[in-house]
Amino acid sequence: MEDLTYLYENCMLCPRCCGINRRANKGLCGQGTEIRAARAALHFWEEPCLSENGGSGAIFFTGCTLKCCYCQNYDISQQDHGQVISPDRLYEIMFELKDQGAQNIDLITPTHFLPSILPVLEKAKPRLGLPIVYNCGGYERPEVLHMLEGYVDIYLPDLKYFSSELSGRYSKAPDYFKYASQALVEMIRQCGKPVFDTDGSLQKGVIIRHMVLPGQKEDSIRLLHWLKEALPQGSWLISLLSQYTPFFHASEHPEIDRRLTTYEYEKVVDTALSLGLDLGYMQERSSAREEYTPAFDMEGL
Repeated sequence: MEDLTYLYENCMLCPRCCGINRRANKGLCGQGTEIRAARAALHFWEEPCLSENGGSGAIFFTGCTLKCCYCQNYDISQQDHGQVISPDRLYEIMFELKDQGAQNIDLITPTHFLPSILPVLEKAKPRLGLPIVYNCGGYERPEVLHMLEGYVDIYLPDLKYFSSELSGRYSKAPDYFKYASQALVEMIRQCGKPVFDTDGSLQKGVIIRHMVLPGQKEDSIRLLHWLKEALPQGSWLISLLSQYTPFFHASEHPEIDRRLTTYEYEKVVDTALSLGLDLGYMQERSSAREEYTPAFDMEGL
């Protein structure tokens, strides 16, 4: 594979297209050119098909292209918590996770390091024998995702908002849905219909996550209608999350400075069922607890 690090010099990896030379300065993602991460360990709180047969081999990268005011991982996404790892070390980590029993390798918020990660995937993927999961916030450029074709087996994107007003207010990305909707089409094109192993582990496919926000169930319902109308049924799964907890700067927005109610979540679930969507996963309300956020203590790095 050619050296892709030139892509850092006028960075256009995410929809913000900041054009910053990340060799000299940090991009809007908060990162330069060195891979930085905060944890690499087995993770048992992904969807069951990704984590109940050994755990997901989760690698949490530092930085993020979104600026969600309620981010539960804010210390690594927006407060630069993490340490530098070389591409060679990332390669080793993938095999260490496999040796620990991981059923997949779960790359969490990796896009801003893609020029460094892709060569690692090219080298590791033929030997790993595990699905590669691309776990992201959904705010992606389709042409950048195209670079991942053949390297990613499972896409695990968020689909956070339909409303540009909400995405601008809570994530500083008023163009979120424009890009996330296009990204989903590209992800589904690459992966096709979900494929499961005999033990129920997902081997290939797209799981679209949506976390219902307090006071915003109508936006969630609009998203569900769009999913029904715009994407080929049977080619993706949906995971409806109820885990919202008011972290970070959520207190600056009183309308989301609370937990989600059972009524709000059930209205969204009922809509999904009434639309005939393939409702892959729902969350127990008890999942909205701080202890489900892993410790970013540099384990496994």
